[in-house]
Amino acid sequence: MTQKQPIVAVTRATPGGDLRVEGAEMRQFGDAKPTRQELFELVEGASVIVSMFSDPVDRELIDAAGEGLRGICNFAVGFNNIDTECCKERGIVVANTPDAVTEGTANLGFMLLLACARRLVESDRFTRSGAWVDHGPLSMSDFMGLELTGRVIHIVGAGRIGYAMAQRAKAFGMDVIYTARSQKIGFEIAPLSARRAGLEEGLAMADVVSIHTPLTPETKHLLNRERIGMLKPEAIVVNTSRGPTIDEAALAEACREKRIWGAGLDVFEEEPRVHPELVRLDNVVLTPHIGSAERRWREEMSRMCEQNAAAILAGEEPPYRVV
Repeated sequence: MTQKQPIVAVTRATPGGDLRVEGAEMRQFGDAKPTRQELFELVEGASVIVSMFSDPVDRELIDAAGEGLRGICNFAVGFNNIDTECCKERGIVVANTPDAVTEGTANLGFMLLLACARRLVESDRFTRSGAWVDHGPLSMSDFMGLELTGRVIHIVGAGRIGYAMAQRAKAFGMDVIYTARSQKIGFEIAPLSARRAGLEEGLAMADVVSIHTPLTPETKHLLNRERIGMLKPEAIVVNTSRGPTIDEAALAEACREKRIWGAGLDVFEEEPRVHPELVRLDNVVLTPHIGSAERRWREEMSRMCEQNAAAILAGEEPPYRVV
């Protein structure tokens, strides 16, 4: 009797073509966002689910997969979209794609910083709208931006992406301080030569605050109203981690009232919704959670998901296990 192939259910289209796992039946959704019911049908009977960071893999979806579910591979470094407690209860392995997101996310983070510092979005809008024609030649003080050389960047969360962001800042002549739960020697030696600081000490010193922490109960609203109030008048906030690490309403208020220079945000509290106040502000640069969206890295994430899924089906430890 022929043994039935295990099923790998993939919740979205993936860069580089459909995923392939040897010896498995592949079910992969297309480019459109699946409805909740479509997800239930997709994962029914699956041994492995490959999920996107925007797809909640909660207890209900895990139940829909059935008792044969052995692993969940998240197409992201973060995995707060997965009910990890349920997975622990049931012995379901959870894996992610940590290394592949590092360079692309740091590139985007520094782009957001530059765009905010040099008022790129505001200048682009001014040029495209024809306002330059009406305004006439610019004065030497129009669209005056901030130089980054010699300023201090505060890296909050000293993991791979935080380190890569610090490397880019150092190349622009910035000084680096960092906040982490433990000392990070890699930050403190050359070439970064960074100094470790407490969160609030660092916020008061920083010209740029770049958030790189995972989302946990402890990091929700890590940058709250009180801490935003500690920032310098020319401070820039960059967030490429998870939206709820910042109190968006408080940040929007600070940007609107020009109590800080501005913000560059790739992540939001209630994606895909963005706080309406942020949308209206010229000193805020917004992107739709595209941190790792460079072709090379997204295709590498696909390969990592394949490796994780293959290991789980083989009864082996996946290379990027987190639970």
